[in-house]
Amino acid sequence: MKKIITTPNAPAPIGPYNQAVLSGNTLYISGQTPIDPATGELVKDNIKLETKQCMENLKAILLAAGMSFEHVVKTSIFVKDMHQFAAVNEVYGAYFNSDTAPARETVEVANLPMFVHVEISMIAVKDE
Repeated sequence: MKKIITTPNAPAPIGPYNQAVLSGNTLYISGQTPIDPATGELVKDNIKLETKQCMENLKAILLAAGMSFEHVVKTSIFVKDMHQFAAVNEVYGAYFNSDTAPARETVEVANLPMFVHVEISMIAVKDE
């Protein structure tokens, strides 16, 4: 059985999807873009600030599900320009312990929703 997870502390979906779905003890978080949920505005023009906003949105969803970054087992990062990988990685890495960091891929894409520069999704598992 699935449970829909939502929080006002992360941006509302911009399409026919939910912020996250909990199935059993596994949480599937939809890709988060750098939208500031307090203002509804995009954080833009600075890849580090954009990445931080994505991570803060993910954090809010994890918290709404009773989880933390320690529960994350897999992430997917989509970037518009792989030349910005080091900056994205620096911000992303600050949210994890390198010894227990999740599996991950980073993929360069032609475009992302609202033409943002980064989008990040996650899968987290909570031990029963």
